[in-house]
Amino acid sequence: MNHYLSRRSFISRSIMAGGAVLLSNSVLGKVTMASPNERVNIACVGIGNRANEIIKEFHKTGQCNVVALCDVDMGAKQTQEIIKMFPNAPRYQDFRKMFDEMGNQFDAVIVGTPDFAHFAITMQALGMGKHVYVEKPMARTFNEVELMMQKAQKNPKLATQMGNQGHSGANYFQFKAWKDAGIIKDVTRIDAHMNSPRRWHGWDPNITGFPYPERIPETLDWEIWQMQTLGHHYNKDFVNGQWRCWFDFGMGALGDWGAHILDTSHEFLELGLPTVVEAKNLEGHNSYFFPMSSTINFHFPKRKNMPAVDINWYDGINNLPQIPEGYGVSGLDPNIPPPSTGKIEPAKLNPGKIIYSKDLIFKGGSHASTLSIIPEEKAKDMASKLPEVQPTPSNHFLNFLNACRGTEKTRSSFEIAGPLSQVFCLGVITQKMNNRIEFDPKTKQITNDRFANEMLYGPPPVKGWEQYYIV
Repeated sequence: MNHYLSRRSFISRSIMAGGAVLLSNSVLGKVTMASPNERVNIACVGIGNRANEIIKEFHKTGQCNVVALCDVDMGAKQTQEIIKMFPNAPRYQDFRKMFDEMGNQFDAVIVGTPDFAHFAITMQALGMGKHVYVEKPMARTFNEVELMMQKAQKNPKLATQMGNQGHSGANYFQFKAWKDAGIIKDVTRIDAHMNSPRRWHGWDPNITGFPYPERIPETLDWEIWQMQTLGHHYNKDFVNGQWRCWFDFGMGALGDWGAHILDTSHEFLELGLPTVVEAKNLEGHNSYFFPMSSTINFHFPKRKNMPAVDINWYDGINNLPQIPEGYGVSGLDPNIPPPSTGKIEPAKLNPGKIIYSKDLIFKGGSHASTLSIIPEEKAKDMASKLPEVQPTPSNHFLNFLNACRGTEKTRSSFEIAGPLSQVFCLGVITQKMNNRIEFDPKTKQITNDRFANEMLYGPPPVKGWEQYYIV
């Protein structure tokens, strides 16, 4: 791709595009243990916070050996539990050094780093012939996801899995069975909602620059933490989950929850990539971190014999979709009693979706939560027509390990998860730009806005990280 802008020019225009002033301040049940030689040897990049949970889930399967640990802050509080669990695993702060010194001692890499840091680690792992499990979303920019898919295609024997664990749960198999049986058909609209509080809620959207520099913790390698985005001063509001707030590092509520809510709809309705994405309403829009609430419309054209679909995304505490008659209670949290009025209150609508088809309406939650037909009377009428749903053969983590050994295929491979992640990348562009974009799924270009098209690629990487952008 011929980049129109230099890195400095891109960053400057990106911030100005939002109207800001750029300042100089940045399912297993019983576990069967495999013998050590039968287990998959894994190296873990990122071992604190969410990565801590991922590593423990892999360990629980009894089907892997943790042979190497890597984290940019090995002395941090959040890394200590995993270090104590695997005291004999060599420890690194720079994943590149780990690959150089131990590349012949592991089969797979588990990537549990911030969104922007998935890309380089994954590209090097695939280039070295390693299977890869990476948290969702796959990467922060559309082009990085594209390159990761291309890299995986060069060696189809490698197992890839994006960590949207619901894709190995009950909703996955139910949606597939209902779609195959013709229960889910002629879908024209999906309202997806994530209305829980987010980290940046309450921040001042009139921000005019990144937070002031703070002293870098002695245990943290701040340069490696930034990777190809190098150029920010350290601040505590950039690390330990706070990175998700900022356009430069994360993908907000959409990137965080979109895959958990929309993954099965996207795959089994064969949605692919949208032709139009529009920010319909952004409360607290600014150029640095995500809005307090966002309503985004994604338009997907007709596919085969399926009608066009509009997905409406709602995030923000009080930014709720229209609730259809007969919806009932959110029903996902057993601690939430049914409201006596039958109405849904903002705090009681759990993350999920409402799926509208020609003849039926479905409501569902996130992750593995199954769909139900609404209203209840219609569900009773349809009960005898519902197909049997197969049980889950393996959870998301075991599914990946089995795929590494060639006994299963991953259910959320890059081929499946890549286009889904790219949908969210397009949504984030409209959140950043507060605009409407027209997109050509064949050429994978934004056709109505030259600068928005540049945002598919983001700023060119800093010196020393360019090699990861070559497939």
